[in-house]
Amino acid sequence: MSYSPGPHDLTALTRAALAAAREDPHGRHGDLLLRDGHLRQSMIALTTDSTLADHNAPPAATLQVLQGELMVTAGPGEDVHLKAGQLVQLTKERHGVKALQDSVFLLTTVTGVQEERQG
Repeated sequence: MSYSPGPHDLTALTRAALAAAREDPHGRHGDLLLRDGHLRQSMIALTTDSTLADHNAPPAATLQVLQGELMVTAGPGEDVHLKAGQLVQLTKERHGVKALQDSVFLLTTVTGVQEERQG
């Protein structure tokens, strides 16, 4: 998919992303939908039991499930179970994602900025 600032038909893009993930040998597909300075919004599709391995978190991120069911893994006792229609702010710790069923989610991140210190 080539970049466009939108508007985007999320229903059509969800169907297309899931179809592409089903064709991928690793069961996943991702597209960058929007970018504006440090803001990035991506659509990611995972087939059942496919994963995104643990990775470092950006300074700020949210995950919104558009279709399916996911587990965000963030360490013992910190896993978050999400279903379609749910939105969560991701921790700043390493985390991964596992699809419990064919799923598509919107990942919004802020990158390349220094995190403000509390104090």
